[in-house]
Amino acid sequence: MAGAMLLAAVVALHAAHPLDEWLFYGFVALLLLLISARAWQRTGTVEGSKWLDIELGVLLMVAAYAAAVHVDGSFDGRYYALVYVAIGVMSAFAKPASSLAVIALMMLFEGAVRLLAFGALEPQQLLPHLGFALVFGLLNTLSLRMEVARLRSASRGALQAERDRLRDEARSYRLLRAPSEAGEERERDQERLLRSGVEEIQLSVLLGLGLLRDGLKIHTAMLLWLDGDGTRLRISELVSDDQDLCEGPFSTCDGILSAVLSQNAPVRLSDLKPNYLLPYYQDICPVQAVCAVPVFEHGTQRGVLVVDRREAQPFSDAELELVEQTARFAARAIENERVFVQLDRTKVEQGKLYRAAERLGAAISEQEVVDAGVSAASEIASVDFAAFTAFDSMTGGHQIRAVNGEAPQPLVGERFEDNTGLVSMAVRNRHPLPYRGDFDPSHQLLFTKDLQPPSLPSLVVLPLVVRDEPLGALVLGSYEPGAFHEATRSLLEVLASHLAVSLSNARMVRRLEEQATTDGLTGLLNKRALLATAEAKLRSARRFGRRLSILIADIDHFKLVNDNHGHDVGDIVIKGLAQINQNAVRTIDAVARFGGEEFVTICEETDAEGALLLAERVRTEFSKTAFHAKGRTIECTCSFGIATFPDAGSNWEQLFKAADTALYASKHAGRNRSTVSEADGENHAAA
Repeated sequence: MAGAMLLAAVVALHAAHPLDEWLFYGFVALLLLLISARAWQRTGTVEGSKWLDIELGVLLMVAAYAAAVHVDGSFDGRYYALVYVAIGVMSAFAKPASSLAVIALMMLFEGAVRLLAFGALEPQQLLPHLGFALVFGLLNTLSLRMEVARLRSASRGALQAERDRLRDEARSYRLLRAPSEAGEERERDQERLLRSGVEEIQLSVLLGLGLLRDGLKIHTAMLLWLDGDGTRLRISELVSDDQDLCEGPFSTCDGILSAVLSQNAPVRLSDLKPNYLLPYYQDICPVQAVCAVPVFEHGTQRGVLVVDRREAQPFSDAELELVEQTARFAARAIENERVFVQLDRTKVEQGKLYRAAERLGAAISEQEVVDAGVSAASEIASVDFAAFTAFDSMTGGHQIRAVNGEAPQPLVGERFEDNTGLVSMAVRNRHPLPYRGDFDPSHQLLFTKDLQPPSLPSLVVLPLVVRDEPLGALVLGSYEPGAFHEATRSLLEVLASHLAVSLSNARMVRRLEEQATTDGLTGLLNKRALLATAEAKLRSARRFGRRLSILIADIDHFKLVNDNHGHDVGDIVIKGLAQINQNAVRTIDAVARFGGEEFVTICEETDAEGALLLAERVRTEFSKTAFHAKGRTIECTCSFGIATFPDAGSNWEQLFKAADTALYASKHAGRNRSTVSEADGENHAAA
């Protein structure tokens, strides 16, 4: 953009003091080269960036102004029309906002040049140019956009007409699943299956009709198929030497067609007169012999196969048998292709389930499992809203854990008890609800009266069950009516079973991780987890040159508590100190039960003075806490030892030893006090 402005400045200079001829031509060559480079860059994208469009528009305007100034010596000559041409070219590729920005910039440029180079700024000259530029750009943009919109509309119409034709043919052969699937990817799969199925049927039937025509010297061979309500016949496939045939559809009450359909038996006619009415010929009947046989599928009449010839030779019994065999061949071809299409569709569906199983198998956490399940469900059906609810078998309550899609109110984290809602009933009965996937929020309840999903015509609640134990439910909703029809629901039920197993595994992994890293009595980190955390925090402290403090706490005379009151009371005291410790620290700090009645706290970005304040806060709170057990009130105290990195040590072993030594000093000095390691400088102690 800066280059474009620099070139505009050169044009202004040329207007005031004309450049040397060769220097001007060099400037023009540079300008054209830059325009070509930006135009080539612009062709690489459909929309283009706003700034690229503005820059290219400014360059075109600069070129037009340069030509006008060089030839006419002003902005009022005949070559000024090139500016309008540049506006037209720019409005063809740039958005209206970019075009207006360029016009505004160039009008400012023209005004500045008129004032500085030509010595006068006359509004009666500038304003008409601005008005024509705006009108020209606007008209060109509107006409171009209207033509593009027309072409897009025509293209969409032609595409939709072709799809409708394909679906009509597929429906006549019963290749369609009703209601049809939705969604871009599913639509492509369905269209591919239908197209291949229809083409295979057409090729097979055309082959049979062609062989029949060549073998029996047939003039026209035509397969007519009954429509959905059974009142009309339309041409499915035909081979004929006659180009002037009626397209149909034909009434089932027309002549020979009516006779075949009513009798469910072949009909043969010969010695036909020119005035005989065959529905598929428009004027004079060109044939003298005709044979029509019904086409059956599993005992049900589906259509009629009609053959005729010009000669008056009637169709013999042997020829009738060939026609009937062709009719049976056409019916078998349709039935076989229907089976193949169903198998192909099943293959596609199995592929979706396989990919879903892969994603679920790779998911470890509960959130990953839910995300993978919703993603897989969106591939199977049109999903606009999804929610996962967890079920607590101990309390019988539900909690909404995750929501995907817009909802009229925040839902995540909300709890509700067992009720008559669809989620509760689906979990209780271990069966998907509602029936057929149709949802009416005015008569049906999903969660509770106060927790409402978006208004969706289609909804299904899939219970997540493992070994007859409900884990929760997956709720899927769609703005498309009939999105969860029977076939789709069957796939979603299979997906739900995979999801339930993966969810159970994720919860088991979480429990194992908690058991491996958490102290069972207090819920704090255990010794193993603390050591791993300590190494990570020390590496961070070394890297960024920050302080890090370690606090070791020990309950005073804890053995007497166990001896006098029992280990169960001792556990209550341990849990009390653990809770006070946990409440006192920040989220970035780590607290662990190191063993027995000993606790370790690691505080990031904390010096010895700050660690001492923390220790004193915990010690004071613990000494004021009264524990009630077995009808007695028990009061305890604790002692702290503190060491800080890097003064007290450069690694964990050194720091822990320094803090442990400080703890021993607290015990030796009378307990119920906090002591900072001597290695930290002065020996701080508080009691």
